[in-house]
Amino acid sequence: MATASTASRITRKIGIAVKKAASRKKGWYDLHMAAASGAIAQRLPLVDLVAEIRDARIPLSSEYELLRDFPALSKRIVVMNKIDLADQTQGWMRYFEQQNCIPYGVNSHNKDSLKGLLNFIQAQVRGLCKANHHASETITIMLVGIPNVGKSALANSLHQMGRISAAEKGRLKHATVSPQPGETKDISSFKIGSHPNIYLLDTPGILPCMIHDAELCSKLVLTGAIRDGLIEQKELARYFLAILNLSDQYKKWAKFSANEDRLLSFIEHKEEGSISSKLEMRQKKQHMMDHTQDLIVNDVRGTIIDTISCFDGDIELEEDMIKLMEAELVALRDAFRVPQGLGEYVYNRVVGVKLLDLYRSGRLGHYTLDALPLTLHHPL
Repeated sequence: MATASTASRITRKIGIAVKKAASRKKGWYDLHMAAASGAIAQRLPLVDLVAEIRDARIPLSSEYELLRDFPALSKRIVVMNKIDLADQTQGWMRYFEQQNCIPYGVNSHNKDSLKGLLNFIQAQVRGLCKANHHASETITIMLVGIPNVGKSALANSLHQMGRISAAEKGRLKHATVSPQPGETKDISSFKIGSHPNIYLLDTPGILPCMIHDAELCSKLVLTGAIRDGLIEQKELARYFLAILNLSDQYKKWAKFSANEDRLLSFIEHKEEGSISSKLEMRQKKQHMMDHTQDLIVNDVRGTIIDTISCFDGDIELEEDMIKLMEAELVALRDAFRVPQGLGEYVYNRVVGVKLLDLYRSGRLGHYTLDALPLTLHHPL
């Protein structure tokens, strides 16, 4: 069985489990999303420009399907956010250009990248005004996208930067930003420029009410577009480990292999000074339990590469890949400093939550989950 087939089979299994869970529980499409879909559909024909925000890790899978109902939209920008978490951005930029889209890649945590996006949008507006031969006093741009692609964070940053560059005074507005999908409930307006006045309309994230493709479902839940809770964290962690094991990312972590000596020296260094209070002891314990600390992240990297290096199976075979993932999850208990005696279910949940957090924050490498199409003849 080929490697790609092994990954696809694991991905489909996760997706099928998510779809089954969604049918039993409250799924991803609720009354708020249905109402927002109607409101967005009413306003779309009235705006001057549409900026579709996509997740650079899943440039195709994060497509905003509602736009398919508006093929006559004259102007659309595809903004790939989270390029700091992906590894094939330039290829996807070329792809969207060949699809007659106007692409732009941005890292919403980088001020220079955001400034570049603001300048890009303002240039598009100037071109729009020139092409239409009008000097409108107000231009509206609607931000659309699936949940958790960073629309609200971008709206906040562009609003702040736009007001500063225009030397405007007054109270800043703030869109609700959350790592959980579906926090934005209403359409909000944010001014980002003057002469002409440019307003962004931040909209709630919308997913299709039905997702038939199991692999698409898996990618959406792994990247956080579909809320956590529909599937066990261990299953999502296994999905990520399958992606990692089939990549070259872990090969960059060779210097973290067998790093027990560094952990020992760290503990000895911390114990050189006298611990004078229970507070200091508590702070030390919290530091050692914080999985975002560089020491622990590096131990996680070292544990993964050590486990892969010691594995004598064939990861092109699904059965062997599953064995490797189980071995990694067990080894990561020590790397994450999970206390003993918690029970198998709690072990798996704690490791799963921490591993996913490191993946989603980019601490365990950059991954584009969608494969670039072999041909570029199919329009979006």
